[in-house]
Amino acid sequence: MTMTIDLWSLFGSSFLAATFLPFASEVHLAYLAKSQNLYILLLVATVGNTLGGLTNFGFGYLAKIEWAHRYLRIKENDILKAKALVHRFGLILAFFTFLPVVGDPIAFVLGLNRERIIPVTLLMSAGKLLRYAFILFVIA
Repeated sequence: MTMTIDLWSLFGSSFLAATFLPFASEVHLAYLAKSQNLYILLLVATVGNTLGGLTNFGFGYLAKIEWAHRYLRIKENDILKAKALVHRFGLILAFFTFLPVVGDPIAFVLGLNRERIIPVTLLMSAGKLLRYAFILFVIA
């Protein structure tokens, strides 16, 4: 029972960490690494974090630049710069959505740009998987 609760809590913290909410899942993951199967933790954290990133992507896909400015307090000029960055570097930026601070806006702008969901999901998942694998197998 406690394993199920631990995995759901990891899923939740990983999901929230990938949204615009200020939340971190790395410490939670490292703590659970002492008592759980590392591969299951890797899977749960990666899926949760990817779904959180896709939530930001979905918000961007449905949003207008004015909404991002009004509700997320993102300056319109910053959004336009980010859009230009995504236009310049393309879908590969989806891989870097695991990065702190810039990852969430990247996912949002990929949605604003109406990028294709399957490549975004695959690249996003790969970046998040590698980050969590590094935490589990190198740091923890």
